[in-house]
Amino acid sequence: MSHPVRLLIALMFGPCCSGLNGHTDPRVEALIRKMTLEEKAGQLGVFARPGGSDYNPGTGGDWNDTASLLRKGLIGSLYNGAGVKANLELQRIAVEESRLGIPIIFGADVWHGMRTVFPIPLGEAASFEPELAQKTARATADEATASGIQWTYAPMVDVSRDQRWGRVAEGAGEDPFLGQAFARVRVQGYQGPDLAANDSMAACLKHFAGYGGVQAGLDYSDADTSQATFRDVFLPPFKAGIEAGALTLMSAFVSVLGGVPATGSRWLQTKVLRHELGFDGFVVSDYEADLELINHGYATNESDAAQKALWAGVDMSMQSGIYRTHLPVLVREGKISLETLDTSVRRVLNVKSRMGLFDNPYRSLDVDREAKRHWVPEHDALARHVARQSIVMLENRGGVLPLRRKGQKIALLGWWIDDQDNAEGCGVVWGNRSHVVTLAQGIADAVDDKASVRKVTGSGVEDPYDGGLEAATEAARWADVVVLALGEATSFTGEAESRTDIVIPEAQMDLAEAVATTGKPLVVLLKNGRALALDGAVKGASAILVTWFLGKQTGHAIADILFGDYSPSGRLPVSFPLRAGQQPYFYNHMSSGRPCTGENHAFKNCWRQIGNDALYPFGYGLTFTKFSYSMPALSSSNLSWDGAINISAMLTNIGDRAGEEVVQLYVHDRVASRVRPVRELKGFVKVFLDAGQSHEVSFSLDRQALMFAVADTELQESGDTMAVEPGVFDVWVTSSATAGTAVEFELLPPQCSVAQSLPQSSSMPTAQSLAAVPEVYASSASKADWLPTNVAFVVCFGLGMLCGCAVMFQIMRRQHLLHGHLKPLIELQGNVEA
Repeated sequence: MSHPVRLLIALMFGPCCSGLNGHTDPRVEALIRKMTLEEKAGQLGVFARPGGSDYNPGTGGDWNDTASLLRKGLIGSLYNGAGVKANLELQRIAVEESRLGIPIIFGADVWHGMRTVFPIPLGEAASFEPELAQKTARATADEATASGIQWTYAPMVDVSRDQRWGRVAEGAGEDPFLGQAFARVRVQGYQGPDLAANDSMAACLKHFAGYGGVQAGLDYSDADTSQATFRDVFLPPFKAGIEAGALTLMSAFVSVLGGVPATGSRWLQTKVLRHELGFDGFVVSDYEADLELINHGYATNESDAAQKALWAGVDMSMQSGIYRTHLPVLVREGKISLETLDTSVRRVLNVKSRMGLFDNPYRSLDVDREAKRHWVPEHDALARHVARQSIVMLENRGGVLPLRRKGQKIALLGWWIDDQDNAEGCGVVWGNRSHVVTLAQGIADAVDDKASVRKVTGSGVEDPYDGGLEAATEAARWADVVVLALGEATSFTGEAESRTDIVIPEAQMDLAEAVATTGKPLVVLLKNGRALALDGAVKGASAILVTWFLGKQTGHAIADILFGDYSPSGRLPVSFPLRAGQQPYFYNHMSSGRPCTGENHAFKNCWRQIGNDALYPFGYGLTFTKFSYSMPALSSSNLSWDGAINISAMLTNIGDRAGEEVVQLYVHDRVASRVRPVRELKGFVKVFLDAGQSHEVSFSLDRQALMFAVADTELQESGDTMAVEPGVFDVWVTSSATAGTAVEFELLPPQCSVAQSLPQSSSMPTAQSLAAVPEVYASSASKADWLPTNVAFVVCFGLGMLCGCAVMFQIMRRQHLLHGHLKPLIELQGNVEA
């Protein structure tokens, strides 16, 4: 391409990498000019704070050694150390006793609560209320910053499609659209409206990118997926978080596309992240992920690993120390340019500036505020509310729930009825287990007569107890109803906790089977950080509630549901399979040439023993009332290229009590240039209705909501990453990923082929809240960039006294004849590199 045309495209589309033109503080440039190579490398290191609460293997720090390094300007950040007094002194040393006085950032793993622990992120996602996650993130930031922490390694926005993976608990589940909604609000909640405020905690999107696709759900395995799946499934939540203003990202441990480790992939950390998504913050490695390039066989030694990670675009090294040790030498030897080093230093210092640390290095280091915000009563109320909203009811056969407060004898059984150690879930460094409200306490507070409840543990998590089954069976015979608390311990979930079989342990199943022989109504409460495969007496229980790891207010929240003070309103963010062997299972799987339909499963996309369905699908959940849906109504059967259609349905509460329903919008592209999922979530809203009340729920859909990653390798290499095609689509307004009846609409091609305007856009669709219904989350994006698709394009411009240029694109139509269905135009959307 000639230079004049390159220049013209650059003028039209703006810089290919908006991150390069982000926030720049002149003080940063002045510092860079003064810094030695050693000081620059030092700013790119994150290390465990001495005396901190680090639970990573093999770390720690001596106070005197740390102080000495701070005086030399050789530390950029310290992590997992709470406590204002210690952090205040460490910051004082960095600012007042080092040559250049550059402040450090205090980071930590604070995912779903500091002192007040909220439900695990997967549980919060089950609420289908992103605004609640924003509130809990804001409360977490309030408490964490009061304890001297300014940067959290959260949110985790990896889409999790294999329930064997332990880190499912840390994210928003299996759907990228739901993941986008929660990524956005969690960033906003952590950081708040003012990045320099005392209660603002910098967010860190992790793990960039594709970590949720680890093979067989085994942590630290490779996640080598296709470009299309990467862009359609794993990338959207990161894009949403970046658009929400996330200051930092964390690179993934694992190898991703093409077998290149994420921490060593320049394509991922620079081309995609900086050029396509326009990220202008800094990237930090996951714990020693840069050093692990050696184990991957991608780097020869520490020096090689440091060189490759920095060149890839990983700005900060966590704990390994290889940047501090090797970068100065690599620059002196000419293996890394000074410009490359300065770019990473600039990013780190600019983030410190945006956080207000250059203006007030002691922000969030206030001893008086720490004392005042150690316990916040309103956060307890929030924790109880969010925990309630996160509970999912899978069954309520015979209306066994709600329970009665009096006149009903209850046998309360199971290993976690009095347990406080496993209520908070994974990823909690601090918290306060002694203040956790247990299940037994919550039920005792709810009933009129405490003598109406008998407690028996019955078994351990994985081990039987002597006499446990007998004692539990005796209590069940005495009772009118049995409440059985089963499930996973905290140690079953989180990092490095992959499971080969996602079932309830044998000792607990033996307990359930024994109790079921009494014939008493059985209410099963599941504690879990992933979807589980249910069987036997658990699967056949009268009622089943998924209670996740609910945090501090566990007992009160569950009792609120059990006794009917509130109707359950949570919905599954992950599909519960029929069998554990179905993993990885996710509702939005691709259409098959031999779909598993009908009674005859021979030579179809079915398992030998079962079909290809979930026991409980994504989006599923029951309430204490019932809702009916009208058929979806469309404002038009045709969606114009630059327009939108309104899709509505009448929701009616046909039960005898009030309740909340999560109304969900799904679409399916019938014919496309690439096989499309059987359904894709494109909107949702939670609606409260009194008994007998009706409400029309409306969604708006435009063509950007229908975009998908292109399959054409040549187009991908040219920067064209997303496409949208005219054709027929099915659409559902319904209660889960498998419910409802579809109606159809057709996306029409453009009505003209002459000059089109060239609005700015990023390379992927986003999820936006629609005005039609205040709390509806639906896919919408700015208009797509127009790029040439095939044979030729013509650029015409003229110069005028007041106008710089006028640009016209003539896009040649590309004809696709797919199964007799004419697709006359594919709109491509991607990045233009000037």
